[in-house]
Amino acid sequence: MPEETKPPRRVRRENERLARTSQLAEMGKLAAGLAHELKNPLSTLKLNLELMEEDLADLPGARRSLTRLATLKKEADRLKQTLDDFLRFAGRIELRPENISVNSLIEDLIDFIHPQAQASKVRVLTALAPEDPHSRLDSNLFKQALLNLLLNAVQAMSQGGDLLVRTIAAKDKVILYVSDTGMGISPENLPRIFDAYFTTKKGGTGLGLPTTRRIIEEHNGLITVQSEPGHGTSFRIELPSVKKLEARSQKPEI
Repeated sequence: MPEETKPPRRVRRENERLARTSQLAEMGKLAAGLAHELKNPLSTLKLNLELMEEDLADLPGARRSLTRLATLKKEADRLKQTLDDFLRFAGRIELRPENISVNSLIEDLIDFIHPQAQASKVRVLTALAPEDPHSRLDSNLFKQALLNLLLNAVQAMSQGGDLLVRTIAAKDKVILYVSDTGMGISPENLPRIFDAYFTTKKGGTGLGLPTTRRIIEEHNGLITVQSEPGHGTSFRIELPSVKKLEARSQKPEI
């Protein structure tokens, strides 16, 4: 009897993705209930804090109380943001895919982040495939995933640096790289960056990169990362090309 062999990497990745999808489906059910139970009290809390702030605004000697109220409002906003991030991560994703030019989508995002990059002394470079590769994407969701990577890259270069976005038109897929010359990720943290709630950033929720991976995987894509402390980080995204997706849809059923 032949010795049992390990499944190929593609099969292992697909099994891991399906396991995460199943887990997220259960989390999504909990998220819906959590949103209902927390959003209304948080809104009421914020409103009452604002009313108290108005009542105290003209009273002498109320500066300390107003400072405390401002802190409470800030924390209420932070809790709401954390809840919204969790709902985006664990909630149900309904894709509305279209035939999208990956290069054009990237150019739109580069225009959007350019002022922030310029303020951070980050030079944004592009090397976009002349073949203008296309994939079927939900434009809004995929922009959200890619924006997370671009903003993380800018924030990783506090002293300035280069951010390079590159696309490659392969035979049956589109390959996209987002690379920076920032501080890099330590070897002990690298395997954990896609784990929910893992973060090394002050004030971060730890849901940005897990949400990015989930959106990419919902598009039948794959994201991997390489990083070297002190030299930068590079994310690699693979997406099915439109030609590959069309070939699948035209394959006769058996």
